[in-house]
Amino acid sequence: MIKAIVWDIDDTIFDYASADTVGMRAHLTAEGLTTGTLDDWKRITREHWARFEAGLVGWEGQRRDRVRDFTGRTLTDAEADEWFERYLGHYEAAWALFPDTVPALDALADMYRHGVLSNSSLLNQDRKLRTLGVRDRFEAVLCAAELGVAKPEAAAFHAACDALGLAPHEVAYVGDQPDTDARGAVEAGLKGIWLDRSGQGGRPELVRITGLDQLPAVLAGQTRFGAPDTFG
Repeated sequence: MIKAIVWDIDDTIFDYASADTVGMRAHLTAEGLTTGTLDDWKRITREHWARFEAGLVGWEGQRRDRVRDFTGRTLTDAEADEWFERYLGHYEAAWALFPDTVPALDALADMYRHGVLSNSSLLNQDRKLRTLGVRDRFEAVLCAAELGVAKPEAAAFHAACDALGLAPHEVAYVGDQPDTDARGAVEAGLKGIWLDRSGQGGRPELVRITGLDQLPAVLAGQTRFGAPDTFG
């Protein structure tokens, strides 16, 4: 029986992609930059985020490396930090939850306990949840930067379960990445649910939903939205 839901944040309950696009577009204009594009920024972000998740670079290091790669300039740590802070001002001005986030949290509030597991830093994500007005919805917020291990490693998911005092089979994990989130959760013994907002499809081995409005039914054992539920 599922007793708790652990949530991913970025592009699951928080519209990271839109905020990043709007923020970087405003930042490029303010900086007068013409050499980099939004696609370049997204590609560089993916590359260095993967290095962070693999433990090859620290939280601050991946940010600085993103700035240096994007600008093509040799910057000191302080200069890279200042550039990124200016970008953050534009990015944070565009922060928003997805429209289905609060209705889903409301619908599930009395039936399940709630936590967060993110491949980010606690300083970043705790502040984000507070700014967006939903921090009090979650008993525990855990992040890779402090845990020293990132999804899809089983230890990351188990840390979230331990924080709630529950066994993995009693916890569902919801995230937008089919492998990092859903498959990783399943392999760690949780009920992994892939939030496929773009309707990408495929991956029939995973439980898949296309919106958070479908989550209550899936948790109740109605699986018409995704792969057959074998968790019982």
